[in-house]
Amino acid sequence: MLRPGQKGWLKDYLEFRKELLRDMTGASRHAAHPDHSLYRIVQPTGLMYGQTVEVDLPDAKRWDEKDRMKILLAESLISASLLYHEKPVKDAGELSDAIVKSLEQVGNFYNHVFPELATPTKTLFGRKKTPLEIAEKILDKRIEHTSEYSSNFWTQFFHNSLLFLDIFIFGQWIHTNADRIVSDFFKYEREELRFSVVKVIAAAAHANKSIEYEERKLFELFQQSAGLPHDRKKEALTIFEKGVRLEDINLPTNNSWILKKYFLEMAILTVWADKKVEAPEQNFLQAFSAYLDFHADDLENSQLAVEGFVLEHWEQLSSLQNKLDYNTVSQQFLKRLANVAEQNKSKLVREVQSSEELVGLLKKARSQELDEAEKNRLHELLMVVLKAIPTFVLVSLPQHFLTLPMLMQILPKNFFQEVTS
Repeated sequence: MLRPGQKGWLKDYLEFRKELLRDMTGASRHAAHPDHSLYRIVQPTGLMYGQTVEVDLPDAKRWDEKDRMKILLAESLISASLLYHEKPVKDAGELSDAIVKSLEQVGNFYNHVFPELATPTKTLFGRKKTPLEIAEKILDKRIEHTSEYSSNFWTQFFHNSLLFLDIFIFGQWIHTNADRIVSDFFKYEREELRFSVVKVIAAAAHANKSIEYEERKLFELFQQSAGLPHDRKKEALTIFEKGVRLEDINLPTNNSWILKKYFLEMAILTVWADKKVEAPEQNFLQAFSAYLDFHADDLENSQLAVEGFVLEHWEQLSSLQNKLDYNTVSQQFLKRLANVAEQNKSKLVREVQSSEELVGLLKKARSQELDEAEKNRLHELLMVVLKAIPTFVLVSLPQHFLTLPMLMQILPKNFFQEVTS
């Protein structure tokens, strides 16, 4: 049984996850950019938003929030290392070597870039610790350094979403040879990126020319958790009060796709804090997306990702229910889905027509009521078809939210006539 609060949890985790980890180092990983693959792993879990809603492991529902976050952070860091691994692994021995290397990288990264988490490499009696032992101890410490957990979505969002920056900086770190100069650079980048997030939140809060009560409270929460030096805290407060120009938000020199997605989705959630996205706020998001060198589709995909995440986990994110209207969010999400489906109508028709079983179920559904087993199968097959659309290769579809009636609602006009004719 996996118990993240007890010694040896990391070894147990690796045993549970060995098939997933093997897949990450297989030849198929080259079909997508590693940034895209990592986003597909991290975004649905909620880690980017400081949440722990999706931990697909035995007994996960019995764990407390810190244990769930520890597992998600471990999985994200190890995934980042394996996705950027130089070549596909061929057997169990090579997989074991790749995982050991990943654990060494995790230990070295935190020992150099997070000095407050520094962990000795030898025991009190001089025995050299294994990479597994060092990584486990460091991850324990890292989660203890996060804020106290709360049932409030926004508190956790602003306190714990910064864990994502660990993953991003780690992804850069593994391509370098650790020395003092490199370590100092990454420590500097760690502080600069945290301050860039402050600027993103401030710019988003000013989007409608008015700082709402909710936004002010959220900024206070974020400031407490960002670990900024005293002078930077004063500067952050001034920025929040006066606003900040987009061109003054520092972007990384390598223009990383996944970091830009993180910035954009932080901005989307910030403008959501005061219940709805108004026209000036949508204009801001469009301008910010363009500043990040994204296309309109990238903004649409990020709004789909955020809305789908919230709708899929509406019951778990209970504090959101006081801020956002479920019907409003669900209707705008379904409208976005319908637009994507319409744009990809010909591909959808081809995908459906390639499945005799799906065509048969659709024909039957037009003439008579399906039984529960048939409805479940139709739902399953339609979800598979939707995932063939390029947008949904990257953006996870909220399977529980998208019931069969909702799927029927988003499919293009005359769709059934075309696929069953």
